[in-house]
Order: sequence, then structure tokens, then C-alpha cells
Amino acid sequence: MRKFVAIIALMFLLVGTSYAETLTVFAAASMQATMEKISGLYTQANTDVEIIYNFDSSGTLKTQIEEGAECDLFISAAQKQMNALEKSGYIDSSTRINLLENKIALVVPDDNPAKINSYEDLGTEKLKLIALGNSDVPVGAYSQEILTNMGIWDKLNDERKISFGSNVTEVAMQVREGVVDCGIIYATDAATHKLTVIAEPPAGTLKTPVIYPAAVLANSNNRDKAKAFLDYLQTSEARKIFESVGFAPAK
Repeated sequence: MRKFVAIIALMFLLVGTSYAETLTVFAAASMQATMEKISGLYTQANTDVEIIYNFDSSGTLKTQIEEGAECDLFISAAQKQMNALEKSGYIDSSTRINLLENKIALVVPDDNPAKINSYEDLGTEKLKLIALGNSDVPVGAYSQEILTNMGIWDKLNDERKISFGSNVTEVAMQVREGVVDCGIIYATDAATHKLTVIAEPPAGTLKTPVIYPAAVLANSNNRDKAKAFLDYLQTSEARKIFESVGFAPAK
């Protein structure tokens, strides 16, 4: 009799249980710390949703989407990757927004052993090695634009003074571990990884706004929930978390 009662109780428990739907979010690596905090708040209030993240460079995430990876919401660290996906019909254009704006920062390891004090120092003998994102990483593209406009991009390449990372987190960790003299990352990652910011780009060297666009995928099976989460990312509650590390609402 006890066994029968236990089975009946278990059946009622299972019937009353609501199963959360999985929402898969692909987001730029520079958003990891903030997005993980935000998802904790969001799922507490929305128990029918489980958020699974995939953080990497925007170029890598774009390629994964093109190759058929399951994704409901994509947040890129640059317009280039989102534009390419929109052109090919991968995103729902009606949901696309400019979510956030970031800044670019020159950062150094603890105690700054190489005594790098400005972007101008990058063209001198002070610099032995700098960490940058590679060409398909938005922070790498921004870095190349700055250094090209300063007239030192070719020099740094020719002198083999660049250590490339596959995403901004890799670049930040090279600086954090002191294996390079400095690196160019987002201001938000400098805050997250507790790195010393030496300078922002010299005036006129970065003409491309550092904007993070976001959109729901055209083939998302959870379109409504993805759109609801995207709406939440624009609320004051979410923005407080973004702003705590230096993000600003996109203009």
C-alpha cells in the first residue's frame, strides 16, 4: 500500500512540474561576465526558460550559425558579422537592434614592466610584444584600424611584435599573465579582468563605432522567448549590470 501511495504522489509531482524551454544565446566573448549575471536574474523570474550560452569571437559564432548550429539569439561585437548573417537570411531582421556600445582600451600587466604609457610607445623599442585579436575578431579589426591610422601596423607585423588571440578573452589573458607587454581589448574586459588601462585610442584613429547589434535567428524554435529575453536586455535592470563594467546603451 505504501508503495502504491508513493507512486501516486510521484505521478502528481510529475504532472505538476513545468519543464523549462532551452534558449540558446550566442554572444561575443566580451559579454560573458555580464550575460551570466543577467541570465541568473532573468531565469529566477522566468522559471520556464533555461538559458544556454555560447561565448566566442563574433566571427567564430557567425561561422557556427552558418554551419547549422542551433541558436535562438545572436549578439555580435560588431556590425560586420550581423550584416553578413542578415544578408544571407539567417536572422529575423524585424528583431535586429543596436544593443550596446563599448570602448577600446590599451591595457598592461601588473606593474607595467615595459613602461608602456601611450599608444605612441607602441612604435618604439619599448614594445617587444603586443596581444591583439586576429582578423575575424571584432576587437582585432578595431585594433588594426587604430594601428593602421597611426601608421605603425605594417611595422609591428614586419617586426613580429604581435601575438594574436582568437577572441578578446584570450587577448586579455595574455596581458593578465604577463606574456606580452600590453594588449588592445574592450574597456569592459579591462574591468572584468582587472587590467590597468593606459589610454583610449588617439583622436581620429578609430572611426568605426564599437556597437553590439543583437537579433533573433530566423529559424529559432523559441522566437517569442528569444524576443522576450532580448527585450529584457534593454531594461533598466539589465543595463545596470552592463554599465557596471563600462558598457553604454547604443546610440
